[in-house]
Amino acid sequence: MPAQPPSHPSAADPLLQHLQDKAFAYFRCETNLANGLVADKTATDWPASIAATGLALSCYPVAVERGLLSRDAAIKRTLATLRFFRDSPQGTEPDASGYRGFYYHFLDMQTGRRAWQCELSTVDSAFLFAGMLTAAAYFDGDSAGQKEIRDTANFLYQRAEWPWAQAADGTLGHGWHPESGFIPHRWQGYDEGLLLYVLALGSPTHPLPPAAYAAWSSTYEWKHCYDIDYLYCGPLFTHQLSQAWIDFRGIQDAFMRDKGIDYFENSRRATQVQQRYASDNPLGFSGYSEHCWGITACDGPGPATRRIDGIERRFEDYVGRGVPYGFDDGTLAPWVVAASLPFAPEIVLPTVHHFIHTLQLHDAHPYGFKASFNQTWVDPSGRAPGGWVSPYFFGLNLGPIVLMVENHRSGLPWQLMRGCRAIVDGLRRAGFDGGWLDAGQQHA
Repeated sequence: MPAQPPSHPSAADPLLQHLQDKAFAYFRCETNLANGLVADKTATDWPASIAATGLALSCYPVAVERGLLSRDAAIKRTLATLRFFRDSPQGTEPDASGYRGFYYHFLDMQTGRRAWQCELSTVDSAFLFAGMLTAAAYFDGDSAGQKEIRDTANFLYQRAEWPWAQAADGTLGHGWHPESGFIPHRWQGYDEGLLLYVLALGSPTHPLPPAAYAAWSSTYEWKHCYDIDYLYCGPLFTHQLSQAWIDFRGIQDAFMRDKGIDYFENSRRATQVQQRYASDNPLGFSGYSEHCWGITACDGPGPATRRIDGIERRFEDYVGRGVPYGFDDGTLAPWVVAASLPFAPEIVLPTVHHFIHTLQLHDAHPYGFKASFNQTWVDPSGRAPGGWVSPYFFGLNLGPIVLMVENHRSGLPWQLMRGCRAIVDGLRRAGFDGGWLDAGQQHA
């Protein structure tokens, strides 16, 4: 059956407020106030991430409601961001900020131009657009600034030419380089691309046809793991990011109608699989338990090979870890557990307590949870007391904490997007029905 809304703890729960306070501090401090761009991570001279910037736009309303940012300051930050993207160069030049309404994955923090030789990213543009649409939904007042937010956000979303990024098989491409054209990889198989397709189908100006969603969902893999049946994708974050914005409780597409569940319930099951895998610990990594799990795409201690207790272990750096069929090198990401809170609070909260109070991974750090840690890792000398902890914080990790904790506490991000025409139209064109979609929910 489709999932029912979870029971919520007290809105004043100090742990949840503490998680949000720490995570939001990243966006308060790691943003260029002149252009609204948010650093991808806390490394020296590192560029901005458009996904982290989209998350910031989505977090500002939460911060206002939770007393972490004044409404005027949030409006000012949001306007700076939207004006930058409106005025930044779009074209085929290798140092432009974007092309065809999409944006490059990484932009220089100061100039806003393309960083490195990164790709024009469809999915990261989708996260950016989701942030813009959240801002448009929240800032609904009559002031000139709020009207400009709505007008500019809608203009930027509507400018994206989704059919241009569509492949011959109907699916969307991952991205494009001005030097070499489209990346061969397509959005196939269930993952964070769910939001991407909903936004692409919901465009009032350059929409994808419903057949594109059918082409994507035809590549899904239904798996049976630990006596749990679910739509598989290994990295846990893939079961969260789309649901930071879209409330999938009680609404179903054709695939989920056939399975008798919804995407919210599917994410609950994926979260349970993660815990079961860590409890089983088939590869024998240090620290794994029912209260220590969270395997996803994240930073890591490698690349390196170490012989530990007679076992040769391969460690990677930033890769797409996932279970039970993906890569696992003992690296866990606390943030991805916290961002699972709406789906399975009964297993998430004890694990978060373990990370904070037993492993001391949160309170001593300015932004809360760093990207990841690995208790199996040993350094080249053969010693690493306590294993390895990432030296970095990432905006893409901390934004989901703010949003998903808020979805659990009040449902504000979901509520805002339930009133967004692009989301509603995209869901309906993808074949979703039921729940709030059929309950007369009005959209803006």
